[in-house]
Amino acid sequence: MIRFVRQPLPAKLLYPEALFRIQGSGKRLGLTFDDGPDPSSTPLILDILAKNNIKATFFCTGENVTNNPGLFARIATEGHVVGNHGYYHHDGRLTPVRKYCANAFRGRDITCSNLFRPPYGRLRLRQFKIIERKAKIVFWDMMPYDFDLKLSPGKILSIMKRNLRPGSIIVLHDNSVSKAPLVLQEFIDFARRLGYEFITLSDNLAH
Repeated sequence: MIRFVRQPLPAKLLYPEALFRIQGSGKRLGLTFDDGPDPSSTPLILDILAKNNIKATFFCTGENVTNNPGLFARIATEGHVVGNHGYYHHDGRLTPVRKYCANAFRGRDITCSNLFRPPYGRLRLRQFKIIERKAKIVFWDMMPYDFDLKLSPGKILSIMKRNLRPGSIIVLHDNSVSKAPLVLQEFIDFARRLGYEFITLSDNLAH
């Protein structure tokens, strides 16, 4: 199976209004986490971020927010930005337009966020056009596949180091199979040695 660390060019042409990278100049990065909150990985990730005084953006599913309200509250209380990842983790290409958009807006109602990341990074143009009327749609610039059971933490970290560039929006995951807690500290140390700073997507969109 072909995997793209960066979003392929057709996505940027189809969805020019979406956010793929941090806007503006400078060595700035956006750490984002999809799928949570999850009781096995989210607390570990939050501990690492707190230790390093970094704020990130968490794209949560409404279902997991409902099942883990305390963790969701911790994300917000510690100053991180919350994004919407749909109520359920629906694939836009496999889900009828009306059902997909209703799921996205239900997730928005739970997360109270106007940032939306499509699960799997896949949605049809018609779905995009409907959702973008009420939300800023966010993709990414780097996907290191931290959820892939076949990839070791060392391989995931190598992908992150090799593809790092100014403005990267990096998508990791806070779910039960994610290796993000195993690579996050070393990646933060590496990026900071190169002079990068970490910002939230709300910080970026506010300027």
